[in-house]
Amino acid sequence: MSTESKRREALVYHAKPQPGKIKIVPTKPYATQRDLALAYSPGVAEPCLEIAKDKENAYKYTSKGNLVAIISNGTAVLGLGNIGPEASKPVMEGKGLLFKIFADIDGMDIEVDTEDVEKFIETVKMIAPTFGGINLEDIKAPEAFEIERRLKEELDIPVMHDDQHGTAIISAAALLNALEITGKKIDEVRIVISGAGAAAVSCTRLYKAFGAKDENIVMLDSKGVIRKDRENLSVEKLEFATDRKIDTLVDAMQDANVFVGLSIANVVTPEMLLSMANDPIVFAMANPDPEIEYDLAIKTRKDIIMATGRSDHPNQVNNVLGFPFIFRGALDVRATKINEAMKMAAVKAIADLAKEPVPEQVNIAYGETKLTFGREYIIPKPFDPRLIGEIPPAVAKAAMESGVAKNPIEDWDKYKEELLQRLGNDNKVVRLLHNRAKIDSKKIVFAEAEHLDVLKAAQIALEEGIATPILLGNREVILELKKEIEFDADVLILDPKDKESSEKRDHYAARYFETRKRSGVTLYGAKSKMRERNYFGAMMVLEGDADGMISGYSRAYPTVVKPIFEVIGRAANVKKVATVNIMITDRGPLFLADTSINIDPSAGEIAEIAKMTANVATTFGFEPVMALLSYANFGSSNHPNATKVREAARILHESNPELIVDGEIQMDFALNKELNQGKFPFSKLAGKKVNTLIFPNLESANITYKLLKELNKADSIGPIMLGLKKSVHILQLGASVDEMVNMAAIAVIDAQQREKRKKAK
Repeated sequence: MSTESKRREALVYHAKPQPGKIKIVPTKPYATQRDLALAYSPGVAEPCLEIAKDKENAYKYTSKGNLVAIISNGTAVLGLGNIGPEASKPVMEGKGLLFKIFADIDGMDIEVDTEDVEKFIETVKMIAPTFGGINLEDIKAPEAFEIERRLKEELDIPVMHDDQHGTAIISAAALLNALEITGKKIDEVRIVISGAGAAAVSCTRLYKAFGAKDENIVMLDSKGVIRKDRENLSVEKLEFATDRKIDTLVDAMQDANVFVGLSIANVVTPEMLLSMANDPIVFAMANPDPEIEYDLAIKTRKDIIMATGRSDHPNQVNNVLGFPFIFRGALDVRATKINEAMKMAAVKAIADLAKEPVPEQVNIAYGETKLTFGREYIIPKPFDPRLIGEIPPAVAKAAMESGVAKNPIEDWDKYKEELLQRLGNDNKVVRLLHNRAKIDSKKIVFAEAEHLDVLKAAQIALEEGIATPILLGNREVILELKKEIEFDADVLILDPKDKESSEKRDHYAARYFETRKRSGVTLYGAKSKMRERNYFGAMMVLEGDADGMISGYSRAYPTVVKPIFEVIGRAANVKKVATVNIMITDRGPLFLADTSINIDPSAGEIAEIAKMTANVATTFGFEPVMALLSYANFGSSNHPNATKVREAARILHESNPELIVDGEIQMDFALNKELNQGKFPFSKLAGKKVNTLIFPNLESANITYKLLKELNKADSIGPIMLGLKKSVHILQLGASVDEMVNMAAIAVIDAQQREKRKKAK
């Protein structure tokens, strides 16, 4: 994609379908006049009077306790500099998005139009009663230091300038672990800090809090080494000025143990790395281009421990590991501030988490066989689901122990469970899906490439590294559409009807005829079918000319299924092909089967569908907890529609006792674990969070997933085909571009799994 195309895509993302990235939604009923009378006049007077008696009641009756202000004056926005408050708003909204998806905190961005420190402080103080916490963002140094210091002193709610402390907390955790791996002590190592801005100052202060010695620290700014004999040093720079008679980064790096880069790209050379001590620790955190490229650094020193701010290399120092969870813990105990003890507790929690066994879901998401604590894994990954269960409790405990918590937590197990429940409201599964596909991209046939949306999906799949698309359709139409959307990449385009495809067409026809000649197919008929894209594309996959295929955007499901069944067919030992949809819901992902194929499966077929669906859940790193659904509960009806589900449960209990599965059970009892525990404590599902729903027939499954999709706006991934010989997946009619990209990723992962199983034999 060209630079202009990327620019336009970013602008469209922020503008459509409605401007911005955050909106406000009601949390209370508002359907009736009674609801509105309680929400506003006259009912609203009662909480107002209670808060007037005691301001702390604002946490009880309003959203204050979960509301953080993200405040900037736009003077130091990313790498863009002083671009003003209005121009900073997209970044602040983005920060609000991260607060929400990682810690379920409501972030409200506020852009203040002043560079005057006193006016800025006064403005924040005046609006502070609205919020449970203040996140300062993108304010230039040295003003940022004074603004944060004053607000922390003069407000009674948590205040943190993330540009300073976020990087400090994450890099400190990484540093502690890197030192442990190399067997070095923080009070003995020589540390070089490249950069003297807000983040560099905060990092160095935190390192000192953990034991780093002033005499072992050298800090550099754009003028070189900050020495005590330099004139006109700011208070912050003077704090880190050295007595050593050195001037340059080359001098500073000699025999250094640690380099921390918070400056500009490519200031560190291989020669500088070679001059460092054994087992050097290098955190090159300039973004997007680090102080030295990762590949160059590890090529230069085999004994290096390297971290950057980038997601495409190991050891990413990413602020999102910290700020959402630090504020979560602070808000939950109504801390009056975020103090050093809380920040240090966050550091220790992050560092300790990296030493724990990594959940399979994280390994899958990042394409690792097994992440283990070591030189290439010194801090947790940003999408590790354990972060929210570990960091907020550590921060909350530190707030309580340091005397700044107004609402102490008593039941820590209950608190951790509540934190984990907050994880269910984002699209982690989609990120996992794409990351998994990128590990080993495959050739995927897009059988309807003459359609603009299909072509867009193919373009995104290629540019994101998810798949290498093969485009089927009229060559001239496809080329024209490619030009229209600036899809410049050279990809394979095949038209099953043109002369250039005749050799392939004849070969595929002969192969198809051999397999179907006793099913009423003639050679002439086979050649005719090979002019159709779904037959041609399926044969490409069957013959190994492609790894997978997606189709169905423009045609009804049954018409697309037929050629797939005829060409590809069922896998060995599979009696019934089925489908599963992954629904992204507020409670987390739900796996629903069978949503598209089997109208009225038998008990044995339901059991088989359940086992195949369990494999899908496991593939994505989730332990399947499966409910076999019915209108009845555990023998309450002897109608055949209920007894077949009961029989399916019996089959699974005997054949696969390791599976967490039970039924027949009604939907509400399946999804409400307290209700299930209370009424059916004998059930395998009692007290467990069900994430996999197996339906008794096609009607109920198809209606349910489409109802969820339309009424709850739940994203759907699927229908994923189960039980075919090859990786072929059929879209729903009129699928969106995003849905097609997700299905392409599914096709890639399916092909990866098949290849892995083949190699294992």
